[in-house]
Amino acid sequence: MSPRTGRTGHPTRTLAFVESPVQLLNVLEWAHLHGLRGADPDPGPGGGSRRADGSRPGSGEPGGAAVPPGGTPEPRPAPEPGPLPSVPAQVRRTVAGQAPSPAGADLTLVVLAPTDPMTRGQLRRMADLARDEGHRVRWEEARGGPAAPFATIGGLTGLLRRADRVVMGDPFSRYVQLLLTITRARDLVVVDDGTATMEFVAQLARGERLVRWHRKGGRRGPRDLVFAPVSSSARRRLTPSAHRRVEVFSSMPVHETPEGVTVTANDFSWTRTRFGPPRITKGADMVGTSLVETGVVDGDSYLDAVRTLAKAHGTTRYFAHRRESTEKLHRLAKETGLEIVRPDLPLELIARRGPIGRTILSFPSTVVHTLPLALAGTGVRVAVCDIDPTWLTETASPRAQGFLSGVTGTARDVHRLPSVSLA
Repeated sequence: MSPRTGRTGHPTRTLAFVESPVQLLNVLEWAHLHGLRGADPDPGPGGGSRRADGSRPGSGEPGGAAVPPGGTPEPRPAPEPGPLPSVPAQVRRTVAGQAPSPAGADLTLVVLAPTDPMTRGQLRRMADLARDEGHRVRWEEARGGPAAPFATIGGLTGLLRRADRVVMGDPFSRYVQLLLTITRARDLVVVDDGTATMEFVAQLARGERLVRWHRKGGRRGPRDLVFAPVSSSARRRLTPSAHRRVEVFSSMPVHETPEGVTVTANDFSWTRTRFGPPRITKGADMVGTSLVETGVVDGDSYLDAVRTLAKAHGTTRYFAHRRESTEKLHRLAKETGLEIVRPDLPLELIARRGPIGRTILSFPSTVVHTLPLALAGTGVRVAVCDIDPTWLTETASPRAQGFLSGVTGTARDVHRLPSVSLA
């Protein structure tokens, strides 16, 4: 089946589920590659049609994310105290003469909204960009209380049964796995959710149960056991068959390709077309990680490593991961003197629109694979520092060190730094 026309001749109905800003970005990259540009192209600089107050039609607030029928605008969270500013905005550059979408382009993006305020804020901005591309965005308060999952699933059942293709950003998500049991779609697409994509493909190839890498090796809890039949069903549905095609759209290295799975490279062409080139500063910037928050790396060791790296490379700005805690970031600001930046978009877009340092320092994470692609041709150098085994917590997964080393070792076009000595 072509990306635009279904088996019966009607436009292919594509339903995409995202739970993070990076997942939404990669759905836009996938749609761009397949020519699904939406039905309402951006009319000019600044992006999207707007009212006099700056809001878009169908938006619940100026610049806000779409509100579902009968819903209410989501209030923006109050600014956090302390040195946590956002990067200055840059007017989005559009492609001159952008043509209307082909009639067969039919993509509905469903945001399964998380509760974390930073993630919600970035998702609102990404939803704006998706609407700028003409795609429909449906915002679901999927975690808005005990009854929310039932309301969300009930409201999506009809769409799921009619969809010809389902795109998902996180096959490990219990929400997504549950939705997969409802759909009859013959085409399933997994877009990048960072380093987790590498583990998903490997587990699918080996026929293993789907479990996130930083939890692998740990004891299965009661919820895991209750949900095990749904997870097993999702793994079967994500296995190609005579009646089902599976595509993985990824910028990550894929070494164990499951039989029948199509792997498509994500080179961030949409990002490079729509943003930049950036203004490059002389200094260095650092990218934060949530390895402390996920229980993999010791907090004190991480702070010492950041301080040592920043001093050695003349770093002045620290781009926080959306999952980093406020307490940790305030401590980093106080003890290292770094300017802590809370990005309002995924880092690939922040870096591409600039300003950005000539060198970007990172620990093992998704960005060591994605930033070189997004910044291709700009002269920006991405340097990665390995995680020393002594930084790992006692509760870290036995696979943590090997997995993180693999993330660094498989990255292309990056400069490898020696592990930081914390003596």
